[in-house]
Amino acid sequence: MRKFLAATMMASSVLAVNTALVPMGTADAQEDSRYGGTIRSVIVEGNQRIEARTVQSYLLVEPGDSFDPDRIDLSLKTLFATNLFADVSIDRVDDNLVVRVVENPIINRVVFEGNSALDDDKLKEDIQAAPRGIFTAARVQSDVQRILELYRQSGRFAAKVEPQYKPLEQNRVDLIFEITEGPVTGVRSINFLGNQAYSDSRLRSEIVTRQSRLWRFFSSNDNYDPGRLEYDRDLLRQFYQNNGYYDFRVTSAVAELTPDQKDFYITMTVDEGRQYYFGEVKVETALEKLNAEALKRAVPIQSDTLFRGDSIEDTIDSLTYAAGIAGYAFVDVRPQLDVNPETGLIDVTFAVDEGPRVYIDRINIVGNTQTLDRVIRRELRISEGDAFNRILLDRSKNRVRALGYFKNVEVVETPSEDPDRTIVDIKVEEQPTGELSFAAGFSSVDAYLLDVSASQRNLRGRGQSVVARVSASSRQQILDFRFTEPRLFDRNLSGGIDAYATRQDYEDYSGFTSDTIGAGVRLGFPLTERMQLGLSYRLQTDEVNVLDRNYIIDEDGFFVTDRVQITGADTPEDLTDDTYRLVEPGDAGAGQRVVDQCSRDYVLRDPICRAERSDLSSILGYNFYWDRTNDPIRPSRGFDFRFSQDLAGIGGDVKYLRTESTATMYRGIWRDVIASLRVSGGYVFPLEDGQGVRINNRFFRGGSTFRGFDVAGIGPREIVRVVDPETGEVVQTRRLNSQGGNVYYQSTFELSLPSFLPEEYGIKSALFAEAGALGSLRGPDVGPTIYFTDQSTGLPAVRLTKTAASMRASAGLSVFWDSPFGPIRFDFSQILKREDYDRTETFRFSTSTRF
Repeated sequence: MRKFLAATMMASSVLAVNTALVPMGTADAQEDSRYGGTIRSVIVEGNQRIEARTVQSYLLVEPGDSFDPDRIDLSLKTLFATNLFADVSIDRVDDNLVVRVVENPIINRVVFEGNSALDDDKLKEDIQAAPRGIFTAARVQSDVQRILELYRQSGRFAAKVEPQYKPLEQNRVDLIFEITEGPVTGVRSINFLGNQAYSDSRLRSEIVTRQSRLWRFFSSNDNYDPGRLEYDRDLLRQFYQNNGYYDFRVTSAVAELTPDQKDFYITMTVDEGRQYYFGEVKVETALEKLNAEALKRAVPIQSDTLFRGDSIEDTIDSLTYAAGIAGYAFVDVRPQLDVNPETGLIDVTFAVDEGPRVYIDRINIVGNTQTLDRVIRRELRISEGDAFNRILLDRSKNRVRALGYFKNVEVVETPSEDPDRTIVDIKVEEQPTGELSFAAGFSSVDAYLLDVSASQRNLRGRGQSVVARVSASSRQQILDFRFTEPRLFDRNLSGGIDAYATRQDYEDYSGFTSDTIGAGVRLGFPLTERMQLGLSYRLQTDEVNVLDRNYIIDEDGFFVTDRVQITGADTPEDLTDDTYRLVEPGDAGAGQRVVDQCSRDYVLRDPICRAERSDLSSILGYNFYWDRTNDPIRPSRGFDFRFSQDLAGIGGDVKYLRTESTATMYRGIWRDVIASLRVSGGYVFPLEDGQGVRINNRFFRGGSTFRGFDVAGIGPREIVRVVDPETGEVVQTRRLNSQGGNVYYQSTFELSLPSFLPEEYGIKSALFAEAGALGSLRGPDVGPTIYFTDQSTGLPAVRLTKTAASMRASAGLSVFWDSPFGPIRFDFSQILKREDYDRTETFRFSTSTRF
């Protein structure tokens, strides 16, 4: 292996050119007898790989031509321009023209040594050198600069690249790039000059480049990148113009390398100018179907409000949309700004004219390696040959994004050969849609959690979805299989089948367990662009089992005890050695009996005992969805609305009508700060007189559905109150089983907050406030009020069911972490309003898996 010396090879080439040109390049030589006569033959010497005929084809002279020095000189230059030869000379021997060549080597392979930050594939993509390519000094030096540029873009400005080559037989070489990557060049500080309205720290928060800090080890934005610095200049301009500074400009942006060559100092000099407000806002149009006054009502800008550059763009979109509704698919909205520095006002006139008609010549789908073209095209609201419509194009982009198959969706318009036609490229970047997950976790709600699921949201690239899941926790066990075909029978109709088996354990909350096995079918179709209707049918068996537990009751059927003392009875003054066990048959004393808690002989029998049976449920349902949000993934404006009803009773043993509705409004406030208000409610009532609603079909709220309260923590509940007979005051309140409710209503306000952490950390947070109620049990669903003497205190007591739907409220902070182990959520809550029998919690940790 020898060290590569580009200068040496270049010098030898130049020397050869000069040597060849000396006898031919002077005026005296043209009169020399050596240049008279006719070329008898052309002889090629020194060629190994390249045929003589190929060399002769580049010459501008041939046998029979005269020895013309100008044409011979041009032939020499032509041969050098091919990059096939390291050296070329042309001489006359008698009447023969002799062309002597030294061929450039052929690259056998390209090797990179010392690179770890950038892999070989990335480097090979950006250089010209490749196996079986021509080896030239110029190309190698050009590749060296390309590699250095790649390292500069990744923040390594101290990188060095030294090319070497190893000669091989048959005029081949191995090209080797020895790379010394050097350390990552960070940003030691970012300073601003000329800023008066905003501090340096505020301006740093508005740009992408960040100062190098220890906690940013996952981020690459603290590496110096000249391209990113230009983008930062544009971000600063947008920020200032959105705060009234129309004249703002960045006069200079300088990056200086520190003496140790490890970091950069970045200094931006800005000229803020003065702050402006909107003055008079007008709309002018000469189009027949448009009214200027009507269009002005669509303008979101108000006079005497702070000037915002984004408001101009928003107004253009609003006017374009309004003109589109009126039938003008092609409009040209031109804002005219009249800036008055003396008054600080900017008058804006929007001129609305009909634009040139443009039609879509072709739609190309680019980047979909797995997803079939037709899966993407069926989401588009435009086709080849249609009139170009910006609104429909943006709507098509959002529909493709909503599929969830792609990490990024970009729409690019390029002009075609015809001026009235355009080509639309839908560029997508696919992301994994299949998932095989094994999860284990712990939460304050479900204790342990084990989950195994296999899912594919884009089966065989056809858009089909299949999910198989096995999940187990201390509160629920699930077996679930679902399949969905988004285009049933190649129509705009979705269909799916479900099969499931679940077990819900509410023994700690309501004293029962519920086992469900069932299957169902689903159909869905759009009513309009933003409205969808779904139909479903489920057939399932539900078995409710109440916790088996023995009680000792007296002759009148009242509770005596549920425990028997087995040690410590001989020392009543010492309670440390007291132990108990649950009541067993044979523990009853004189005048007592041992019964199950659901025995009809037990006066304080829990009302949920009525539900202990197995039923067949035949459930027909529908759901309506209306989406008016601006973004299907992270909405910041608009609202969505859901309404569903399930009717049980078309066959089967259970008869009820269950209705639920949810409406959510979104409003972006500033960057990542988005406010949302969700209002929801539900109502279930029996369709069979005197039967009530079975407990497993009622609503339960709390835990993840009402933060600050435990699972089934609010709503109707059986309680026991012990009363002091002398004062009438409640001495003790004991919570018994939650009964669920037939009616609930709830509102949730949430304000998402920026985490000020790199996005790759996956941490988000939100402030929340919740208020609502659950209740309205009636008839057989309410247990009787029973007065008795409490055995533990000897005081009067009453057992009753609290059914009132009284208001509850809570507020707090939720932190979401999209961790490598799955989504994790932390809730910190403060109770604002509650009942004394509610079950509350101030902290909750939960984890789950996605499907």
